[in-house]
Amino acid sequence: MPEYICTTPQAELEAKLAALKAHLAEAESLTVAFSSGVDSTFLLTVAHDVLGDRVAAVTARSCSFPKRELDAAADFCRERGIRHVVVESEELEIEGFSHNPKNRCYLCKSELFSKIWDVTKQLGFKNVAEGSNLDDDGDYRPGLIAVAEAHALSPLRAAGLTKAEIRELSRQMKLPTWDKQSFACLSSRFPYGDEITEEKLRMVDLAEQFLLDSGFLQVRVRIHGTLARIETDAEGFALLADAGLRERVHIKLRAIGFTYVSLDLLGYRTGSMNEVL
Repeated sequence: MPEYICTTPQAELEAKLAALKAHLAEAESLTVAFSSGVDSTFLLTVAHDVLGDRVAAVTARSCSFPKRELDAAADFCRERGIRHVVVESEELEIEGFSHNPKNRCYLCKSELFSKIWDVTKQLGFKNVAEGSNLDDDGDYRPGLIAVAEAHALSPLRAAGLTKAEIRELSRQMKLPTWDKQSFACLSSRFPYGDEITEEKLRMVDLAEQFLLDSGFLQVRVRIHGTLARIETDAEGFALLADAGLRERVHIKLRAIGFTYVSLDLLGYRTGSMNEVL
């Protein structure tokens, strides 16, 4: 997996980590938009190291955010003694969101950061931070427009940190997420223009959870009507060489509600739904 390979010299890694800590110290106090993913876990950890009780994590609960991720966020904060606030942020109630327009992520992030700012003000903190990294500049990311409009800080990008560097620093810090699979909200599994419904989100969530439970590490189930298009990495392709597993996957996804189950021969890649843009 390319994003796991870090070729940055240790001295440069340490310089970027020092720059990150300096950015966070300047913030004085902040809330972190926390999804329990690789980036936000690393950011929250360093922020807590720098600011202590002047940092809090905020996680949004919605039907496009799997319960396993919400539970992981709560467990991490409890184990580390970090204040954790869960807000309700149901994207399907946002006007236009369910129609899945190209700016879907912008609509979601705009509402999310509004709620995070509410929490931030209630806590008496000064800033909001989010975990995008330098690599996020290379894809279609309308959510970053919402980040800018919300005047949210992006400390990882400000420090010039890439995904591979964040994983390596997380490994050195013994964070459990250093090799965690990349994740994006379940709404990203839909082609633009296809209606997003709670039932279809449930189908995607159940399908991906089954694949994760079956030993897959990096996987997406893209939904095209009632067709499931599975994207996975080299290790996932190797697993599917087993005819018995292929049959179990087919039977399970049919039971979930898919009519057809297919394997994408190009494998897993971030933002594959953006390839049509």
